[in-house]
Amino acid sequence: MSSHHVVREKQEPALLLLGLDNFPDEMLGQLLEWSPTVIATSETAEKLNMRGIKIDWVIDNADPVLQSDVRQLDPGTDTAIPAALKFLVDNGYPSVNIVTDDLNLGEFKPFAGLINLVVFHDRKKIYPVNSGFSKWQPAGAMIEILSPPTDLHFTGLVPAGYQQYTTISDGFLTLSFKDGFIFITEEI
Repeated sequence: MSSHHVVREKQEPALLLLGLDNFPDEMLGQLLEWSPTVIATSETAEKLNMRGIKIDWVIDNADPVLQSDVRQLDPGTDTAIPAALKFLVDNGYPSVNIVTDDLNLGEFKPFAGLINLVVFHDRKKIYPVNSGFSKWQPAGAMIEILSPPTDLHFTGLVPAGYQQYTTISDGFLTLSFKDGFIFITEEI
């Protein structure tokens, strides 16, 4: 890309920051590279402010706003995750990167078919895939299936433990199953 590339609003994934304790600063910098819409909780907003990172939205911020032009997202009766994801879906965001210290896939499942989501947790990249999923991976790459599928068939992989698989060689892996989607993880 040239330095003259214009990034349109919502072209890059939004960034939902729920926890930063186990996430490397270098990776955070990569996710912030194209100036996404940044949504944070009150706790993560304080950490971001100390690092000089611009925040667009704070979920249910009862504390004074730390930066100018920060808007508050009222979660209503929802917790932070569904409130933020409903907001993004309702406002036409096609995708979101989520950084969290605590993983509860149940909160993400209702949104898997509504927005492309990638969850970063504990040095893992977690995302939902549909049956027929295919991706190129180098030899020895590890993937884990977090939601056990019905009638799983795969190519390019060998079992490496309970719901864990390793790629056989450089090339494409494929997953087929009967469920609508499953969550898989990759090491980052």
